[in-house]
Amino acid sequence: MDPNPKSFPILSYVLARLPSLGPGSKPGFSTSEVDIEQPASPPSKSLIPPPASSSSSGDPSSSSSAAQIEDDMPHLAHPKVLASMTRAISDVSQTRSVLKTLGPRPDHEAVDKARAKLMDIEASLAKQLEENVLSPRPSDVDRLEWRAHLSERENECRKAAEKEKQVYKAVIQLEEMHDAYERLLKEAEERLVKIYRQAEESAATATATEESDENAAAEDEVVEEDEEPNEDVIGLLHEASGKGVERVNLSGRRLRFLPEAFGRIRSLVVLDVSSNQLEFIPDSIAGLENLEELNAASNLLEILPDSIGLLQKLKFLNVSGNKLVALPDTICHCRSLVELDVSFNNLAYLPTNIGYELVFLQKLSIQLNKIRSLPSSVCEMKSLQSLDAHFNELHGLPSMIGKLTSLEILNLSSNFSDLTELPDTFGDLTNLKELDLSNNQIHALPDTFGRLDNLTKLNLEQNPLVIPPAEVVKEGVEAIKVFMAKRWLDILVEEERKSMLEMQEQTQTGWLTRSTSWLKNYVTNVSEYLGSPRGGSPKDPFLDQQL
Repeated sequence: MDPNPKSFPILSYVLARLPSLGPGSKPGFSTSEVDIEQPASPPSKSLIPPPASSSSSGDPSSSSSAAQIEDDMPHLAHPKVLASMTRAISDVSQTRSVLKTLGPRPDHEAVDKARAKLMDIEASLAKQLEENVLSPRPSDVDRLEWRAHLSERENECRKAAEKEKQVYKAVIQLEEMHDAYERLLKEAEERLVKIYRQAEESAATATATEESDENAAAEDEVVEEDEEPNEDVIGLLHEASGKGVERVNLSGRRLRFLPEAFGRIRSLVVLDVSSNQLEFIPDSIAGLENLEELNAASNLLEILPDSIGLLQKLKFLNVSGNKLVALPDTICHCRSLVELDVSFNNLAYLPTNIGYELVFLQKLSIQLNKIRSLPSSVCEMKSLQSLDAHFNELHGLPSMIGKLTSLEILNLSSNFSDLTELPDTFGDLTNLKELDLSNNQIHALPDTFGRLDNLTKLNLEQNPLVIPPAEVVKEGVEAIKVFMAKRWLDILVEEERKSMLEMQEQTQTGWLTRSTSWLKNYVTNVSEYLGSPRGGSPKDPFLDQQL
């Protein structure tokens, strides 16, 4: 819930210096508690120091971080500057306290389900109201009374629907509050930067002004140089318009935009615009109806156009190394995709239905993002062979992950303190060959782990493992599989033993019940025999003799 020192260094510093606002009363800011929802936008070099190491969590590292930012930004230590900054972030403290009370941010799938449920409730309400209006009036009921009755039924339907919607509205409202909190943090950091700039300008020298002019001139030169390559692109478009061009490679041309006319090269099969400075891809890309491979890696893309979902033949999509914070839901319509690389972005989630639609996907690369959870639909990717999700913020895996029976390579390393356990269905990944679980907080492998017969490469380093013990881990992957298989067998034997004991107890209880019932019936019959009058029905001579 606290701002990420990497993304908001000044805000984190000011909060940590104030015991009433910061996460602790000690000076300096710690990276042990950061808000995993915040996108890591690189700060300005002139105003913001290099981020502290992500591994620093103790007091010495906190002190060194504070000392580093004070060295790089000496005006922060000025009492007037700090007091001004404190007043500027009071709203951050209040909002953070409210969010800590309400709870953590819901995952994207939960929000999508809540929205879908609200739509279902609205549809159901509309149907009920329609039936209510069309219901016939009984002949013995007055018209005014019937209208009043219909109005009362309508109110009851609306109240019931509103009551049912409350829990789903709460989920959406919590998501919106977290979104607002993110914007608030950005605005607060911007305010603090402005305050520091004012303090810096008051003490600035002529040298700083000259450096600023030189930097501005250098930027103008870069812009002029960047515009030149687009002439080559236009020439290429003219050339391609009269030919059936299938491949276009514009990698490393320092392009800032793609002309809309690109969508007219309908014969294009492969397009490489990687290592440029593209901030967006035009909607006209939907016109590339034969495109099978698109490489837009290492650009400045923040969003992908919704029209990308119209590329029905697209098989390979690489948008790694950009600034994407979300993927459009329409990407699920690219049903021919075989490989999808969205690594090294700022993604916090994947589209909810991605697994239901991309059934032919074989390789999914989502490493180096901020993804907290995988949608349950991922488990439906029956063709998936490789999944790389290292360096994220995964809190776990979907419970049905074992349905990925074609999966051969899985990398879940470096999710650090977020990943603590694996689901029991993990043992159903029977085709898994390579597994990396290093740098997490896993204490025990799932009991079904011994069923991974094809596993040949395993990395469990930097985990507080208890099961299996360290001496077994040192012996390698085969020893680990044998240990976990024996453990699983012992568990099954123990469960069978308990089941047999329960059956025996039930059998014994049943025999005792039947014996007691027989004895009760026998005593009842004897009592009736003895209590009957002597002059009554004829007696049994044998029974008389026994009695």
